[in-house]
Amino acid sequence: MSLTRSWKVAILLALEVTAVFASPLPKPAAKPDPLSIPWPILVPIPNPAPTESANPIPPLPILRPAPAPIDSPPFVSSNLKPKKIGYFWTGPGRFDLYRDFLAVYSLDDDTFGTFITLTEVPTSGNEPHHLNVARDHKSLVGTGLLSLLKLQDVEFFFDITDPYRPKFRNSGRALLSSIGDEIVAKPEGGFFITHMGSAAGTNVGRLTEWDNEGNLIGEFPTALDIKELENNLKDQFTPHGLSIDFDKNIILTSDFVVPLSTLKPTLGIQRANTLRLWNLKTRSIISTITIPNGGGIQDVKFIPGNPDSAAIATAVHLGQVWVIYPFKYNSDGSQGVAKLLYDLGPKARDVVAIYTDLTADGKFLYLSLTTANHIAALDISDLENPKRLDDPDEDQPIIGVHSLRVTPDQKNIVALGYFVQEGDVGILNTPADYKVHYVDRNPDGSLHFNRTIPFATEFAKWGGARPHFSVVADFSDPANPKFNSY
Repeated sequence: MSLTRSWKVAILLALEVTAVFASPLPKPAAKPDPLSIPWPILVPIPNPAPTESANPIPPLPILRPAPAPIDSPPFVSSNLKPKKIGYFWTGPGRFDLYRDFLAVYSLDDDTFGTFITLTEVPTSGNEPHHLNVARDHKSLVGTGLLSLLKLQDVEFFFDITDPYRPKFRNSGRALLSSIGDEIVAKPEGGFFITHMGSAAGTNVGRLTEWDNEGNLIGEFPTALDIKELENNLKDQFTPHGLSIDFDKNIILTSDFVVPLSTLKPTLGIQRANTLRLWNLKTRSIISTITIPNGGGIQDVKFIPGNPDSAAIATAVHLGQVWVIYPFKYNSDGSQGVAKLLYDLGPKARDVVAIYTDLTADGKFLYLSLTTANHIAALDISDLENPKRLDDPDEDQPIIGVHSLRVTPDQKNIVALGYFVQEGDVGILNTPADYKVHYVDRNPDGSLHFNRTIPFATEFAKWGGARPHFSVVADFSDPANPKFNSY
């Protein structure tokens, strides 16, 4: 029997009500251990008829067993206090044995690659994903992509008051959503974090909001906003990319894939073609922006200093970069115009993932073409005439690079050679070199590859290591520390 949209909304709300009753939010005053909060009950949902929806709901996966991780192999911390350090949010190769961890390394020229220390979280197998720093520089938060499979917390908060000795502080999870992705720090403290999936990993995801102590403030759209939920079910709503213009009161999120559709058993990966323009103050969606046949809009970022508040977005299936103009209107009166900026060519099509970073002046854009083993570079100082700075046929010394971070001094890019490997439970297992690539930026914006930190050998006792995301700190001026992103 096919399901109407109203029935879909009813089932979604039933799931979310189940989640609320099964996993009540801890009261801030009580501060219970978030690891003890029960996970929402996972309820199987029948698939609608193929003619009813372009995005059928996949069956739920088999959960991973969650034995307690054992103590990590012994390691020796360094007393070195370099001016530049990298924090790397990392999963061990033997995720079935060891806890996930934050690794700290020197990025100074004379001590590059020197191990400083590592800080474990209490759980394993989370598939460490994105990482970002609070505006006060006192804490980091990392997300877990596959924490759901072991019924574990998704967000992990670290105290970096002593930047050379991070401490795990607490963890948390949302009620209605899971699969943590992109993170943006709020000026007043705390974070916005996209969750690509529902509490069961299906469509619909959420934009979540957290305070500086790691307490969940809200998930948007809320479970009570029936109109917005119904509208979102017209298109896949799986927010991955996130960018916020706090001065202009707008948010952009980009929809990527239904997380559960990448796990076995699967009906095939369900990819989205849409972005959402939000009102920051009300946490409500203004409009849906479509990139036709985009095939997964993984990333979106506002261009620093752009007078039109333009943002770039990546369409993975097409291998293209688009510009989003949030304050322009389409012929039908809808707000938010999408315009093709640059086609990266045939080698960029269907490369699984295209992540980006921009220089602080907004003039240069860098894009990781993950399964093409390539980083593209564009001069976008003139959006009407972008210029490619890399040779698309060059064999670069990288495998599976995903996350890119321009360093605070704008002299380098930190690129990590690992995207995701779901193993036997999934169908996303991208090749990787498991290296931190510290890439020089030439004066014209092009790149020079010359230094790496090989995590496979650095953490051989852990069965190797899989660094997914980084935050770079620069203490060259101790009174004015700089970080690469908020």
